[in-house]
Amino acid sequence: MRGDPPQRPAARAAGRDGPASPAGDWRELFAGFAEPVPSLLTHGADAHRSRIEEVVEAGWTTAGVVVIGDAAHASSPNMAQGAAMALEDALILADLLADAGRDVAPALASFDARRRSRVSWVQQQTHRRDRTRSLPGVIRNLTLRLAGGRIFESNYGPLHARP
Repeated sequence: MRGDPPQRPAARAAGRDGPASPAGDWRELFAGFAEPVPSLLTHGADAHRSRIEEVVEAGWTTAGVVVIGDAAHASSPNMAQGAAMALEDALILADLLADAGRDVAPALASFDARRRSRVSWVQQQTHRRDRTRSLPGVIRNLTLRLAGGRIFESNYGPLHARP
């Protein structure tokens, strides 16, 4: 009918496999993809989506309690370091606590001091990468084509050092 509003892409893609997604649904971003994407989208109605947020805490320890991983220092996922940083946190914390005895306060202070610079460095790298995404495509692509290897090494090389 002429008076009917046009059907959204997500509604067309989901038509045979399930109900149309509501307006503003994240699945609309992928509605034009080939199979199996439309079929998979029907299972995403309950998926949670939110902004990527960075966590920068002044301290990760207080009164014998410590937070590690993303709870302490989440950052943009563009370096894919979240799990690695959490694992490093856990290993270093375990090492420090193994030698701490009953008084864990000095070990927790050492943990904070030992991890702070590495975590800060990774967060600074993610900021640089986030800014790169907003460059005009021609400039970004040319830069990556000409200097991609050097950029990669400068971004990840320091992570080869033991934390």
